[in-house]
Amino acid sequence: MLKKIFVTAAMLAAFGQAFASVDVNSANESALRGIKGIGPAKAKAILDERAAHGPFKDAADLSKRVKGLGGHTVERLQAEGLAVGTSGAGATAVAAAGAQAAAPHAKAAAAAKSDTAVVVKK
Repeated sequence: MLKKIFVTAAMLAAFGQAFASVDVNSANESALRGIKGIGPAKAKAILDERAAHGPFKDAADLSKRVKGLGGHTVERLQAEGLAVGTSGAGATAVAAAGAQAAAPHAKAAAAAKSDTAVVVKK
């Protein structure tokens, strides 16, 4: 019985890491290479462009600035877990402020959504 619990816990941990997103504006080379479809050359091109011209604003900005990454490729990479958007201290502060503002309403929202179904896209 204990063995089944450990196996289940290990599978859940592996499943959770498989769907973790990688932010293109803060990721290092090894994190970018962890995305299916990004090899060493593409990871280096993304890092070089980000270092030369700053963070990527959105998916269109990424596909425009990095040679070889067209719109469809960026969409596929996003499906694999690549996140594109603003990052940094300012974005973190805004996200934290939004989370604090939403906190009082979280319990009411959770209670209201307790009987709704959750759909997971693959």
